[in-house]
Amino acid sequence: MSGKRMGSADIAAQLRREISKGVYRLHDKLPASRNLADGYGVARNTLRDALAQLEAEGYLETRPGSGTYITYNEDQSDIAPLESANPLELIDARFALEPHICRLCVLHGSRQDFDRLEALCDQMDRAANDAVAFAEADTNFHKALAATTGNSLLIWVIDQINQVRSLDEWTRMRRLTLDEAIIAKYNAQHRQILNAIRLREPERAANMMKEHLETARLSLTRAAET
Repeated sequence: MSGKRMGSADIAAQLRREISKGVYRLHDKLPASRNLADGYGVARNTLRDALAQLEAEGYLETRPGSGTYITYNEDQSDIAPLESANPLELIDARFALEPHICRLCVLHGSRQDFDRLEALCDQMDRAANDAVAFAEADTNFHKALAATTGNSLLIWVIDQINQVRSLDEWTRMRRLTLDEAIIAKYNAQHRQILNAIRLREPERAANMMKEHLETARLSLTRAAET
C-alpha cells in the first residue's frame, strides 16, 4: 500500500479481491477480527467498517456468537458490472445522476439534512492532509446527498455506484490524484454545492455539481495518462 495508512475502503478492496480469487471460498469462516486487524495493520474499528461494507454488498454474513462467513457466490453475483467499471465510467454515471440529485435536495431537504451535509464538509476540511479519511468522508457526503432526496431508487443506484469507489482500480487512482491541492479544491466545491442547496437554488446547485464532477474527470484523465 505504498507505506500509506489503509482505510476501511482499502481493507474492503483487498478482502473483496481475496474472496473473488478464491483465497476465501463460499461458507468459509474468516479469521477472528483481532487476527485480521493485526494482519492488515489497522485498528479493529477500521476492519469492522470494512466488514460491514462487504456484508452490505453480499460478500459476508456475520453470525452472532459464531463468526463471519463468506456468502459470495461467483455464479450468482451481480457485482461483475461494478468490478469491470473504470473510474471514468463512474464519473460519467455520476454526471447523469448527481446534478439532478442536487435539485431534489433543494426540493426535499430539511435543515437536519443540511446540517448533516455541513458536518461532512467539516470532516473533509479536517482531512485536508489525509487522503484516506477525505475519501471516506467524500463518499459519505455524496451518499448523504442521495439520501436527502428521499428517493429510495436513487439512493440504491448511488450506493451501487459508490461500490466502485472501493474497488482496486479506483483505490489506485485515488492514490494518484488526491493530493493537498485537489482535496482543497474539492472541499471548496462541496461547500459551494451545499451553499446553493441551503439557499434553495436548484440550478446553481446542479451547475456546481457539474463543475465538481468535471474537475474530478480531468484529474482522473491526467492520472490515467501518467
